[in-house]
Amino acid sequence: MKYLDCISVENMRESDRMTIEKYVSGRTLMYRAAMGVFRAVNWHGEIVIAVGGGNNGGDGYALACILKRNDYTCRIVMLSEKLTDDSGFYAQRAELLGVPCETYASGAFADADIIVDCLLGTGFQGTLREPWLSAVQEINSSKAEVVSVDINSGMNGDTGEAGTAVQSDITVTVGYVKRGLVSPNAARYMKRLVVADIGIVLAKAEEKLVPAGTDTQFDDVFIPAPDYLTMEPIDVSREELPN
Repeated sequence: MKYLDCISVENMRESDRMTIEKYVSGRTLMYRAAMGVFRAVNWHGEIVIAVGGGNNGGDGYALACILKRNDYTCRIVMLSEKLTDDSGFYAQRAELLGVPCETYASGAFADADIIVDCLLGTGFQGTLREPWLSAVQEINSSKAEVVSVDINSGMNGDTGEAGTAVQSDITVTVGYVKRGLVSPNAARYMKRLVVADIGIVLAKAEEKLVPAGTDTQFDDVFIPAPDYLTMEPIDVSREELPN
C-alpha cells in the first residue's frame, strides 16, 4: 500500500536529532533539504529568498548556493541575522558565491518572479509580529509564484492554525508530512504539497496518509490524503554535500 508518514512536530524534531546524532550531519541534511526544493520548482526570472533565523533560514541560504551554481539569478532578503552553525556555513558560502543579501524593507519583493518562503519553521506558534507580519502580507499580495519551505510561515505545524500565514503555490515539506499541513485549515494556504525525502530516520510511527479512495478502513492510523498532497516524494536522501 502506498502511504506517507504523517507526524507531529515533536516527533520530527526528535527524528532529526536522532539522525544527526547517529547517521548524517545536520549540514548535509540542510543541503539535501535545499536540493529537494530546487528539484521541486521550475525556476525562472528574478528569485527572492526570504530568510529568518534558525534552520529554516539555513535552508534558504543553502538553496541560494545551489541556484547560483546552476546560473539562476537570486537574492536573499533577511528578517533575522540570527544563525545556527549550519545556517552560518551556508550564509557564508552564499556570500562567497556573490549572492546579494539585504535586510528586509518594504518593497523587497516587488520585482520577484518567484519568492521562496524560508522565514519560520514548524515550531512557530501564536501570531506574527513585525516585521514578519508585513513581510508575509507583502508576499501574499505579490503576483510572484510562492514556494514555502517545510511549512507556510505563520502556520502551526501540529494544528494548521494561523492568523496570517504565507499563501503558497507549492510547499516543499522536509522529511515527513507534519500534521498541520494536512489539517482542514491548511488547504486555505497552499495549492500543492510535496515531500522532500532527505534521509531522516523516523523516531516513531504515527498516522499514515493514503490516497483518497484507497480500499482500507480509515481509523486512527490510516487517514485519507488531501487532494493537494503529491504522494510521490522527491528523493534526495543520498545527496552529498559538494566541496
